[in-house]
Formats: sequence, C-alpha cells, structure tokens
Amino acid sequence: MVEPRRVVIVAYDDAQILDVASPSGALDIANHHGAAPPYVVELGTVGGGPVRSSVGIGLGNARRLAEVRGALDTLLVVGGFGHEAATGNPALIAQLRRLAELSRRVAAVCTGTFLLAAAGLVHGRRVTTHWRYADALAARHPEVAVDPTPLYVRDGDLYTSGGVTSALDLTLALIEDDHGPTLARHVARELVTYLHRPADQAQISMFLAAPPPGDRLVRDLAGHIAAHLAGDLSPAALAARSGVSTRHLARLFAEHLRTTPARAVRAARTEAAAHLVRSSQLPLEAIARRVGFRSATTLRQAFLDHYGITGDTIRRMPDMPRARAATGQQTPAP
Repeated sequence: MVEPRRVVIVAYDDAQILDVASPSGALDIANHHGAAPPYVVELGTVGGGPVRSSVGIGLGNARRLAEVRGALDTLLVVGGFGHEAATGNPALIAQLRRLAELSRRVAAVCTGTFLLAAAGLVHGRRVTTHWRYADALAARHPEVAVDPTPLYVRDGDLYTSGGVTSALDLTLALIEDDHGPTLARHVARELVTYLHRPADQAQISMFLAAPPPGDRLVRDLAGHIAAHLAGDLSPAALAARSGVSTRHLARLFAEHLRTTPARAVRAARTEAAAHLVRSSQLPLEAIARRVGFRSATTLRQAFLDHYGITGDTIRRMPDMPRARAATGQQTPAP
C-alpha cells in the first residue's frame, strides 16, 4: 500500500479559524475524490491541548508537536491575530525548526509566514503574507524577500500565501502539484469556489486597490461590472443605469478609482478572461464572448496591453503574469 501524505497544521491561541478549515477541508474533499495517496491531516499545538481561535471557537483534538515523529509530507503554519505572541514562544519556534526537517515541503498561510521567519526557515527565500502585514515582515526580517502582491508564492519546497481566503488557493495548488489539475478542479467545484485562482493574481482586486470608493454610485457600478461582464458596459450604458451624464460618470471614476469607466471595464474583462484561460480549456473565442469581448483578436490585444504577453503564453505559464503598472511600463513576471 502507498503511504498516505501526512499533513500537520500548526495552530496557536488566536489563530484564524479559516486558515485551519480551508486547507483541511480541501484536503478532505480531495480524499473523497480519490486522491492517491490520500492525505492524513493532523492539528498540532505546542502543548497538545485545544487552542482558542480568534473568534473564540476552540480548536480541539490537537496533537502535541513534540510527539510528532517520522516523515511528514507537509508542515503548514496558520496565521491569525495571535501570530505575534506565537513568534515569541521559543518552544513553538523550536518545534517548527524540528518538524521542517522532517517535512517534504513547508507552507504558511497569511501571518503564519512570521513564524517561519522567526524559526529561520525562510532566510533568503521569496515569500508573501497578508498585504497589511507585509511591510512589518520585511522590516523585521530583511534577510527575507517579501512580495506583498501575489495570492501565494512557491519558492522550491516553500509555499506561503496572503490573506485568509488565499489558504484555499494555496491548498488547491498543493493538490494540483500532488495529483494534477483535474483533481484540483474537482475539489474547487465541490467547494463551490469560482475557480482556482493562479498564484500571481494580486491579493487586492482592481476595485479594492484604492480605499473603498466613498461614492455609493461607484460602488454599485463596480459590483455591476464584475457581475455582468458580457453585458453592455459602455460608458453610456453605465451612466444611464446610474442616472448621471457620461461626463459626470467619468469624473466619479477618476476621483474614486483613478481610471476611466472604459478602462475599468476592460481591465475587469481581461482579468476574468485570464482566469478562464488558466482554469479551463475553452478556446479564446469562447472566453472572449463569455467576458464581453467582441472577438478573440480583441481579447489577444487586451492580454498584450494588460499583461504584456499573449493568452497562449498565459495558459502555458506555471504562474499567472502580473498586470502592467498603470503607466504601462512594468514588464510581466518572469
């Protein structure tokens, strides 16, 4: 019989419960869809007893980390508001160092990256963490290359992810690495997640990059655009929907989103198309129609303008390219 893949998820007081639930739930669903070898997931804490999540719900049935012996497939450290106290726990940090040596790969969700850094496990490596804490991590650990932009980062046998829900994206990436894209898509569908977001998708979407629009009309239109990509999203149609002139609409978008309505729509359609290219085998013509472009030719040009590469290249890349900067001068990710 093939040995199962042992996964130890490390938690502590005031850990984020979603950081525990998303990976463990996704791996469980992978098992139900025939993961071979299957995953065996254990929750570990430094004391072996239950810990309190940040919402007050206890995380029980935890194993004492010092009692974990033998080879591990994956060591995964969660994040949460308790990460600061956890980094100051020498017993926990020592166990992370020991368990990392037993593990085929090491991963962290959100601010769990702080614990890996405190344990000296990411020296000279590229990592990410929640965008809100990235500057603090970089300042505290200048020996670590902190990239605050991607949803998750793979640097060899090290995986780190950004904010809370990116734990699911990271876990789907682990499943795809272990068992291929078909099983990862089955798990994503079972979880009713829209798709497996690629690693280098920004943690913050176009409409959230700036502070939330203070104008309710702009907020409503942002949601309308995202939900109706194949519809009529011309400036005239958007203005008519909101009961304002196209000139006033343009002023609102410039003030609150720092772009024009047409550019906002094109960016939203291009990003959605890129996700479909990465997560499906649909031809470009079908993808173009689904997100509101007139033709595959128009979509190809949008990819070139937005990412600097073609759709075919996006489909072949192991990670998602980043969008060009607003000036159009940024080069795509290697």
